[in-house]
Order: sequence, then C-alpha cells, then structure tokens
Amino acid sequence: MIAYSKLQVRVDLEAITHNYRLLKEIGGRIIPVIKSDAYGHGLCEVARALEPEGADTCAVGYVHEGVQLRDSGYAGRIISLLGPVDAPDFAALGPRGIVPFIGHADTLGALGREVSDPVDIALKFDTGMSRLGFRPEQLPEILDFCARHPHIRPVMVASHLAVADEPQRSGLTTEQCTVFLEVVDQLRGAGYAVEASLANSAAILGHEQCLCDSQRAGIALYGANPFEGTEWRHVGEALLPAMEVSAPVLSVHALDKGQGISYGHTYVAEEDMLVAVVGVGYADCYSRGLSNRGWMNFRGHRVPVVGRVCMQMTCVDVTGLAGKGEAVRVGDVVHLLGGPAPGRILPGELAEWWETIPYEVFCLLGMNPRSY
Repeated sequence: MIAYSKLQVRVDLEAITHNYRLLKEIGGRIIPVIKSDAYGHGLCEVARALEPEGADTCAVGYVHEGVQLRDSGYAGRIISLLGPVDAPDFAALGPRGIVPFIGHADTLGALGREVSDPVDIALKFDTGMSRLGFRPEQLPEILDFCARHPHIRPVMVASHLAVADEPQRSGLTTEQCTVFLEVVDQLRGAGYAVEASLANSAAILGHEQCLCDSQRAGIALYGANPFEGTEWRHVGEALLPAMEVSAPVLSVHALDKGQGISYGHTYVAEEDMLVAVVGVGYADCYSRGLSNRGWMNFRGHRVPVVGRVCMQMTCVDVTGLAGKGEAVRVGDVVHLLGGPAPGRILPGELAEWWETIPYEVFCLLGMNPRSY
C-alpha cells in the first residue's frame, strides 16, 4: 500500500455484492476471483462482504495470498490459481485448506514429494490460452500419477478462456469449451467426481455454453463491463463500478496565452487560462501516459489534463468552471475515477485514455489508501 500519497480510493462493497448477485442469477455458482488484493479493492474486505452472500469459495493468485485470506477469518474454500511455487507454499496447502491449481508435470511431481497428508487439487488444462495448464493429451500420465499418489485428490478441473470478451471471435471460445468438456468427461469416466470450472466474467455474461458447475468471476465483480466497446456491451450494462479515486487540489493559478506548462512544455496555452494542480502523479500509479489526453471530474464537470503528468502532480484546465459557478480552490477534491454525474469517469474510459484495460487501472490505483 502506498503510504506517501494523498489519493483516496473509496470502494463501494454494496456495488460488489450487487454485481455478485447479478452474476449468480446468470451463472449459478460463482467463485469470486480476489487475487492481487481483489484487483486493488481489498482481498479480505471483499471476501468478508461476499461470504454472507453465499461465496463459499474464493480464488486467489499465489498460495501465500490464500494464507492471508485464511488468517483473516474466511471460512470457505480457497483456490490458488497460480498454485504452489516454493516449499512454504506446499507446506501451507493442507493445514490452511487451500486448493491449488496444478498445470505442469513438474509441479505435480513436486507435490508428490513435498506433501504426505491428503490434499485436494484442481487440475488446470490448456485448451487454447497457451499459457498455463496441462495439454489434454497428458491426461493418461496425470491419471497414472494420481493412482500412485491417492492422497493427492483431484476435486476440480479448470481451464481459462482466451478471447471470451471478443464477440467476433466466439468460435474460438466454443472450440475451447468443446475441448474442455471432453477432458471433464474423461476425468469423470476415470472415477474422479471433479467440479468443472471454465467460464470467466465474459463467458458468464455472453457464452452460456461455457457455464459449468462453477464460474470464476473477476473483472465484472468490480463493475467493469468485459464487453465495453463491443456489440455485446448491453449484457454488462447493469454492473456497478465499485471504485472511486480522488485527489486534492494543491494550487490554482493563471496560465497566460503562449505560456507552456509542466516538463517539456508539451502543452502551450492558446489563450489565457486557469489551471489547477492536482496532487497525483505516476508515483501514485496515475500513468504518465495520461499526459495531454486524460480527463478528471470536478463536481460533475470533466476537465482535461494539460501538460505532462509528473511524479506527484498533474495539471488540469479549469478555465470554464468559473462561468458555471464552480470556482476551484486549494483543498478541493477532484476525481480521477468515478465522481458525480454527469462527468462520472467510468473504468473503461480511464483505461482507454491510459491505453490499457480496467484490470490495470484497478490494480494500480487500488494501491493507494483505501476506505470502504
């Protein structure tokens, strides 16, 4: 957590529970993905909010994040999507009740050597992402290993979709689904009553054929529409963004016509202006790439970023606000994300200006001081 910034990240847990309920209505059993500190929204806080809603399983990234979640008091099943990496990870699985994703023969072998007590695992298969996971043709050697190590019990089988958020490439999603279901059938045919999990946020909302025993909801849980900017945008319109980010005004001053501002004078005033210096910059995870292209929200009015984003300062043009009865003063609050309508800044918009995706926006800005 960044300790030196003056940013305030406000997380609306009721928005997250709203999104969880919405996804449950569509997909049935939903596993909240709260890895990477719940995409910057707070690992333990999100888990505590969703457990009373029926979230009896949560998915983290590394095993040690699962240990943190268990130590916080979460009583449900914990899945580690990245699985064990080192000796402390392997040692924590059984005692902490963490179910690791296992997707490589070396990791499976290490599990056999490092763990002697019974442990439940999730088998991860690569059906088209080409990142992590066993290939389907490796299934016979996996079954052989499990037969020789009966204390290692496959209870789940999973895969990850590569282009589920791209409607024009839905054929590839269908292909991945077909391959995955064949693997599930083979595992069950071998006597393993595995829980099947394939659908991510986009698949929950837009690919009914991918819905299995449980679905893993990530980005949609936090209110970002995975189909934003596509012809399927409507399926995620009921999602509510859960994060707002604000920063204080440090200075307000005139900028004369022809005068440049900030490093490099990449912005030169075309007329007399009024600018506000906001206390946020790239050290606070507000990207330098937003220089001369981003927008902020002051009391519902959008104001453009002018000049380069600095380490802890960013300038915005507030010239037009005085005529709207909105004088900007030192100490006022400006929103970088969210804020009042009609100038509310949505995650997808900030991500577009940033030339990234909402995942990165949430994870980075969420590193600043948070309230709930």
